Amino acid sequence: MRTTNFWKDYELIDTSCGEKLERWGDIILIRPDPQIIWKTPKKHPLWKQANAHYKRSHKGGGQWEVYRPYPQEWTINYRDLTYRIRPMGFKHTGLFPEQAVNWDYTREVIRQSGRDDVKVLNLFAYTGGATVAALKEGASVVHVDASKGMVNYAKENAQLSGVADGNVRWLVDDCTKFVEREIRRGHHYDIIIMDPPSYGRGPGGEVWKLEDKIYDLVETCSKVLSDDPLMFLINSYTTGLSPSVMSYILGSIVSSKYGGTIECDEIGLTTTASGMCLPCGASAIWRKK
Repeated sequence: MRTTNFWKDYELIDTSCGEKLERWGDIILIRPDPQIIWKTPKKHPLWKQANAHYKRSHKGGGQWEVYRPYPQEWTINYRDLTYRIRPMGFKHTGLFPEQAVNWDYTREVIRQSGRDDVKVLNLFAYTGGATVAALKEGASVVHVDASKGMVNYAKENAQLSGVADGNVRWLVDDCTKFVEREIRRGHHYDIIIMDPPSYGRGPGGEVWKLEDKIYDLVETCSKVLSDDPLMFLINSYTTGLSPSVMSYILGSIVSSKYGGTIECDEIGLTTTASGMCLPCGASAIWRKK
C-alpha cells in the first residue's frame, strides 16, 4: 500500500466501527467509512472532543452534527501546496488526503522528464488536487469536471497555492465527450490522470457504472496521448475494481503501444493510534521509463 509521510496539517487519528477520527488543521471531524469494519475500542480522547460528526440517515444521505464551533471553511497545507477545506454534503471535505501520494508521483514524473512543455489532462478532476500539483512543476494542465462548483473550487485551490497564473484551462464538461472532441481536434497530452466516479447517471438518465465503462474510457483516452507520453494514472474508489484489473487494462491498451512499466496498488493513510494503514482506494500507473 502506498502512503505518504509528509502530511502535517492532516492526521488520521483513529478508526473504529465504521468511522474515522481525523484532524484537518486544528479541526477534529468524525466521518463514516465503509472500509472500517473492525470494532476496536474508541480509547482516544478526541473521539469525545470532535468539532463535528457526519451521521448517515437511515433514509439515505446524512448531515453534519456540530459539537464545537468551527469555521465554514479553512485551509491546510501539504508540503508547498495549499487547499481549502469545506465540509459538504455526503461527508465530503473537498479533499482526499490519500491522493497526496499521487500528487507527489505526478510531480516526480514531470521533474524527471527534464522538459518544460509537459501537457497534463486531468479528468474527473474534482477540486484540483492533482491539477495544482502539476502546475507547481510548471506543466500545462487541462482540468475537466462536469460540476461547475467543483471547477470553481479548484480555481480557489490554484489561487491559494500560487499557481492561478499557470498555463491551465478550466473546463466544465462531460469528460468522455471532451476527449472525443480532442481526438477530432488532434490535441495530445503527455500525462493523463483520471479518477472516474463509481456510479452515476448522465443527462439523459443513462446509467454510468465504472466496471462497465472503464475499458472503453481508457481506450478512448489513449488516443490523445502524445507520441512520447510520460504517464497514465487511473485512480478508483470502486471496491469491485482492483488495482490488478486496472493494471491489466493499462497493459493491454497503453503498454502494448508504448512499452513502459505499470505499477498498481492500494493507496491509504496511516492511523496514528494503531500504526496500521487504512485502505482508501486503488491506483494503477503506466509510466514510460
